[in-house]
Amino acid sequence: MAFGTEQERASCKSVEKRAGRMVSRAIWTSGALKGYTDWPGLERVRRIQRTVAKGSETSVDISYAVTSLSAEQASPSRLPELSREHWTIENRLHWVRDLTFDEDRCQVRSGSAPQTLCAIRNAAIGLLRIAAVGNIAAALRRNAARPNIPLALVGALPIPG
Repeated sequence: MAFGTEQERASCKSVEKRAGRMVSRAIWTSGALKGYTDWPGLERVRRIQRTVAKGSETSVDISYAVTSLSAEQASPSRLPELSREHWTIENRLHWVRDLTFDEDRCQVRSGSAPQTLCAIRNAAIGLLRIAAVGNIAAALRRNAARPNIPLALVGALPIPG
């Protein structure tokens, strides 16, 4: 894939050694596709080439993405940070909703009930995070047996002693 002229693209490279592996990343971004397609909000495209070497084995992974962020907001040096922020949200919220609440198998699909259940699940996760709970699943089991604890967290009851 051509990433535009030298003036249209930006790049950065990084190398890190972790867990006995050498990981190098080369990141390119370009605004060459802006206006080329009718995709709403398309500002930039990015390409990340990740090379992982461990012992005598080397693997190369290339991924592409598009963003509505400007060149200043999505510079190649900032993309790894943005990616980590995305995965933090994925791991701390969506993964908990998918696995702990088994949200994907929920049969509620009509009216405003799906959004309401989602809001309740998010509120429960948020309250448990505020309460500095490390294991959401264990806290849900514990609180299901003692409903006065979650009610106290939202101020509906005095905090049990």
